[in-house]
Amino acid sequence: MIKPSHAITVALACAFAFSFGVATKVISPAETVNALWLIVAAGCFFVIIYRLYGAFIATRVLALDDRRKTPALKFNDGKDYHPTHRLVLFGHHFAAIAGAGPLIGPVLAAQFGYLPGFLWILIGAAFGGAVHDMVILAASVRRDGSSLAGMARREVGPVAGLTAAIAILFIIIVALAGLGLAVVNALYRSPWGTFTIFTTIPIALFMGLYLYRVRPGRVIEVSVIGVALLLAAVIAGGYVKGTSLEPFFSLERSTLIWVLASYGFVASVLPVWMLLCPRDYLSTYMKIGTVLLLAAGVIFMAPEIHMPAVTRFASGGGPVIPGSIFPFMFITIACGAISGFHSLISSGTTPKMIERESDIMPIGFGAMLCEGFVAVIAVVAATVLIPGDYFAINTTLGADVLASLGFAPQNIAELSRTVGTDVAGRPGGAVSLAVGMAYIFSGLPGMNSLMPYWYNFALMFEALFILTTVDTGTRVARFILQEFGGRLYRPLGRLDWMPGVVVTSGLVVVSWGLLISSGSIATIWPMFGVANQLLAALALCVGTTVILKTSKVRYVWITLVPMIFMFVMTLTASWKLFWIFTAAAENPAQAFTYRLDAALVAAMALLAVVVVGDSALKWYRTLFGLTQVVLDTD
Repeated sequence: MIKPSHAITVALACAFAFSFGVATKVISPAETVNALWLIVAAGCFFVIIYRLYGAFIATRVLALDDRRKTPALKFNDGKDYHPTHRLVLFGHHFAAIAGAGPLIGPVLAAQFGYLPGFLWILIGAAFGGAVHDMVILAASVRRDGSSLAGMARREVGPVAGLTAAIAILFIIIVALAGLGLAVVNALYRSPWGTFTIFTTIPIALFMGLYLYRVRPGRVIEVSVIGVALLLAAVIAGGYVKGTSLEPFFSLERSTLIWVLASYGFVASVLPVWMLLCPRDYLSTYMKIGTVLLLAAGVIFMAPEIHMPAVTRFASGGGPVIPGSIFPFMFITIACGAISGFHSLISSGTTPKMIERESDIMPIGFGAMLCEGFVAVIAVVAATVLIPGDYFAINTTLGADVLASLGFAPQNIAELSRTVGTDVAGRPGGAVSLAVGMAYIFSGLPGMNSLMPYWYNFALMFEALFILTTVDTGTRVARFILQEFGGRLYRPLGRLDWMPGVVVTSGLVVVSWGLLISSGSIATIWPMFGVANQLLAALALCVGTTVILKTSKVRYVWITLVPMIFMFVMTLTASWKLFWIFTAAAENPAQAFTYRLDAALVAAMALLAVVVVGDSALKWYRTLFGLTQVVLDTD
């Protein structure tokens, strides 16, 4: 007799097969594709992958065991190491990894058509990102919450450890600057969004004190209170404009940068249970709730995908992304498919809060699949727009130029009038995503007249997504800097030494704050895309070493195959980007900036080659019995 769980899996597989066939135009190729099929295909596929592939890795490869004592229990200090309920920790982890990537990347990559990005998100999230996140999280938990650089040093060797530490620290500072810039641009002179984001801080402080001091362990109770307060803040934010509060929340760009840096500093210094974890948990409700509402809107509206499956820009020459699908789509869509930044979270704050090993699968593997679903929603939000309108928003090209490319704008004036803002010529992905989200929301019953509200809500939603990565990323960068600095001055490496915590946190926020204020970060974004994916390759390299050293050679393919793909793809992108920057440096006004960027890209690629080469030597020694180290230690 077939078990109910097996029957459900078979039903989901059948639903996926049909919806995927329609989405890829294998079924009814002459008809316009409905966005509903992308949502159904992604949802069914990710559930099946979690149920089968995730469970396979958890039991056969990692052998997760609740009898092992986790670092949160062994080193519980109530600050960095703190056993956390799996639902709360899932919220923190998801909020930390789901920054700008799953929202902005798929929107920009829509230039190539809806299908390439959709396929990369499904395949990348299932067989790359989720594996990457869970393997690194498990490895860090079994090494007392060690960072990725620490694991590279311990498992591969001192050369790989040093180069990985330098690469990681550089990447995370650039990432925080880029993410911070996105928040600044979203909240600049936006009193509603700034007010709502600001109120999440006292709400989170209240939730942390309530959950750990007033009513310990009452997760559901504090969740209901927190969500109610958050909804009240969202509604109240709409009334700030025109009141005496507006000057306090309508901030200039320069002021907002250092307000944001101050928040990152405080979030990095305070105990995780007091601000960081409850705030991320709180914002996750809003994130997941909004994504589910978007999915409901797609199901109710069943909007058509207007963007072609593959556009003429697949081979290059596009107005949004200048390169071709390979390799530039794979560095544009990072979070949502696979992102090296996730390895910093999986070996940073999260392993220090895991209560039991069985929590690793839903938090490491499950959160990544949820992020993949968010990325699919972003693809839908971008591609339901008329292609000409999409390009009119995401480029500064005139209507005549876009028409000559075959994508004449049609409804851009009407869209601007409806949302109450001129949306033409606003590249970067955020505005087109907000317009697409507002369009979907407005199709729900009784919501048509609220499109301006939904547009501003969507902008605030994007800012909230990004900001939760900024606070956690700052803390992770502080961990790395302390671990690195501890070699020079031992007390600096102690996480419980407050002067070291304050100094390293200050250095981190000042570094990314200066990058934002300089305005040159726009030229670093493509470089960050390459660096981020090189970091994913390095993390998979460490994961491969970890699996090899447990004598589970037959399972090494789960990390080795995606590692090879990411390494080849990002080195190709590095090569092309190096020459793009070199050519741009011929302009005397920007020569220094582009030459610096070219040098940094070359340095990052070289560091990655060193780590992989050192790892390959370690693999050879391990396979031929020259080294024997066991992973599964208590």
